[in-house]
Amino acid sequence: MPPKSANPSRSGAVFAYKGDRLKPLRAFCQVARLGSVSRAAEALFLSQPAVTLQLQALERDLGVRLLERSGRRLVPTREGEALYELARPLVEQFDGLTTAFRDQLRGMDAGELQIAAGTATILHLLPPIIAAYRMAQPEVRLHLHNVTGEGGLDLLRRDAVDLAVGSMLDVPGDLDYAPVYRFDPMLITPHGHPLAEKAELALEDLSPYGLILPPRRLTTYRLVDMVFHQHRVPYTVAMEVGGWEVIKRYVAMGLGISIVTAMCLDGADLAHLTARPLARWFPRRSYGVVMRKGKRPSPQARAFIELIKPDLFDAHGARRGAHSDR
Repeated sequence: MPPKSANPSRSGAVFAYKGDRLKPLRAFCQVARLGSVSRAAEALFLSQPAVTLQLQALERDLGVRLLERSGRRLVPTREGEALYELARPLVEQFDGLTTAFRDQLRGMDAGELQIAAGTATILHLLPPIIAAYRMAQPEVRLHLHNVTGEGGLDLLRRDAVDLAVGSMLDVPGDLDYAPVYRFDPMLITPHGHPLAEKAELALEDLSPYGLILPPRRLTTYRLVDMVFHQHRVPYTVAMEVGGWEVIKRYVAMGLGISIVTAMCLDGADLAHLTARPLARWFPRRSYGVVMRKGKRPSPQARAFIELIKPDLFDAHGARRGAHSDR
């Protein structure tokens, strides 16, 4: 049998009080802030006796004096100051709970947007678009998945993302690709490299120098291989490494040369690298939006696409005449 309480009625009263400790804490914080029981009662829409009883109950429970008179004001004692520092943020958070909850619900109602893109796209192409989207749609939860091209297509097919942004050479039958941006191909070398100084470049001039390229499975490697084979020019790959930022760093160190898109070059890069156009041999690279064929864009995805290019997709979510043009 459970032990009997020495004073059941008092035990029940203490339990009830501790279950409703917020009210006396709120009353205490208001008195400590305003310096007056009457002004605290007005702020809380209570009577002065009710506030006084709550303060007395709180002092009894804690076993300390919390307030004392200083002239015409009530001020916290040393113990009251300690309690005020602890209780004030708790009371404010609780009092703001309804507003915070409604804001959270609005964010949930706004939905989310899942985007797949490669590192170069995230670093060099998307920042101004993302900034504009965040300003226009601040309540949408935005998720950027940093993946390779094939990884992005896999996420699209599993409906794990709403869209992908990147470059495509061949468009599978179950996907739509809408190219929007086009960038020139560029040869990058260290400053002082023989190819940096050569007046006229021929594709054959690249043959003696090892190329630093992304992994073989990626679009850039396939494009470089295709162009050299079409022109029957031999080439060598000195290194395969993922990420344009790493490739640019290794080229600047003199470990090889590379062929990149102008998209991933900025003024800081040109302080360490020489860039020369290769548009005579290599096609311009397109970057755009990839979606599952026949999938209607969500309102969040449509708002993002409209920032990239208005009316890119028709009302049914499919691009008109979608095909790859690199």
